[in-house]
Amino acid sequence: MPTVNPDFEPVRTNDSEEFEHGENLRIWKNVLVLGFAFMLHFTAFWGASNLQSSINSDEALGTFTLSAIYSSLIISNIFLSSFVIDILTIKWTMCYAFITYMPFIGAQFYPKFYTMIPAGLAVGLGGGPLWCAKCTYLTIISRAYSKITGVAEELIYPRFFGVFFMFYALSQVWGNLISSAVLSAGAPTKPFSEDQSLQNLTALFTDSLSIWNEDKICGANFCLAEVNKTANPNLQKPEDGKIRLIAGIYLVCMLLASLIIGIGLDSMNRYSRKDKEATKRISSCKLLAVTCKQLGNPFQLLLLPIMMFIGAEQAFIAADFTVAYVTCGWGVENIGFVMICFGVCNGIASTFIGGLSRIFGRKFFISLGFILHLSLIVLLKFWVPSSQNRFVYFAISGFWGFSDAIWLVQIHSLNGILFNGKEEGAYSNFRLWESLGSVITYAYGPFLCTHLKLYWLIFLLLIGVICYSVIEYKHERREQEESLKGTKFTQIEG
Repeated sequence: MPTVNPDFEPVRTNDSEEFEHGENLRIWKNVLVLGFAFMLHFTAFWGASNLQSSINSDEALGTFTLSAIYSSLIISNIFLSSFVIDILTIKWTMCYAFITYMPFIGAQFYPKFYTMIPAGLAVGLGGGPLWCAKCTYLTIISRAYSKITGVAEELIYPRFFGVFFMFYALSQVWGNLISSAVLSAGAPTKPFSEDQSLQNLTALFTDSLSIWNEDKICGANFCLAEVNKTANPNLQKPEDGKIRLIAGIYLVCMLLASLIIGIGLDSMNRYSRKDKEATKRISSCKLLAVTCKQLGNPFQLLLLPIMMFIGAEQAFIAADFTVAYVTCGWGVENIGFVMICFGVCNGIASTFIGGLSRIFGRKFFISLGFILHLSLIVLLKFWVPSSQNRFVYFAISGFWGFSDAIWLVQIHSLNGILFNGKEEGAYSNFRLWESLGSVITYAYGPFLCTHLKLYWLIFLLLIGVICYSVIEYKHERREQEESLKGTKFTQIEG
């Protein structure tokens, strides 16, 4: 067990190597640099992604592009992650992977199937190595920090992942703020008085929660294949000049993010010498076989439904909620403002959930996430969106962001706990099944009505939480058995 040094002097580890003085502060610097770079990069990516189903709705171009992204992400997770990391190292994999996202933004200047689909495939091919490298980086420095401070790894994992996802969630804020600010420029606004606010709150409990209304085309009734854009001016595409301005700003953000990683992030060699076991990676040619073999692990198999749900719920809020509820009911220029609420709540929750897990435990937050998400899905089934119910848009978006933070922080940290020493394979599996959930959701998006998509989310959520409960039961029993064996061994020695 590592020696705890309150003054953070160099601490001798099990392999007789020492960390430098003040290394704990340097580790925190790396966490913050990594989080800031991802925030800047995904400011552009999420800002553009949230608009795709609305600004590129002709022939479902935007939705098919998102589907291409997550389809190629599955391939890159299996075949490219370890191969690219072995060649470029963890740090430079993240730096260059950011560049593969840029054609997606550039294609917004001329959105056609032959520009958008290849650009989407490039994003997915870079995304697998990017996320695998990020998760491996955070896991290794979490262990280094644990050795320095003597704090248990199970407490460091959610803390570091929580801080990272706080930055990651804030990308929703800045990306959507940029898009809404540009799209709203020059648009007429309606005054919003206190009396009107009171009327909106009254509508929340009357018209807005009315059961299935066949006269409404928005909300659960929305069907992209059947929608008539001329009947609803909210569904018409914004000016091309505004879209190009947004794309130009996003390209600058991605370039800066790549530079920040290259200049500000420490190389993983600094910690791999001290944690050789944690940095062992599976060769690319064996990763597919190892991924399939790992499905024989009961814990990995039981995690699949909740991983797919995470991908599906993120795809739903980015594509279906934005077009079927926000654009259809209120206008495309308000997508950003609504999704800012998602980002703020997601970021705040990510910041505190990791630390609060020490007090309330993982099971409490998983139960809270289940109740919140199920309630939101049921609400979306019956709520009829309109411009008079602005409060509801923000409430749904905010609580959805809070729930998403719970899943991301808890399931990521659970992977590090359950698959100690096999993180790269575990996180590759996470991205694989999360991406599959997104691909399925995007793929059926142009063909199914929204209420059927809500049923799919409910199914995945229920199965995922049931399987998670089995994991907790088996994990507790295994720990009890190991503790009992340790007690008996001590008694025999005595």
